[in-house]
Amino acid sequence: MINEKICELREKLNKSIQDGEDYDKIYQISIELDELISEYYKDTE
Repeated sequence: MINEKICELREKLNKSIQDGEDYDKIYQISIELDELISEYYKDTE
């Protein structure tokens, strides 16, 4: 489940960067992605 969310956010982040969207939006997606990745690693330990 977290893996799917991570993949979705990664794709969303990449698309935002490619489309040249606002920095604040890209930054927010990046933060969400970092939090999910952190959560994923906590669950695997």
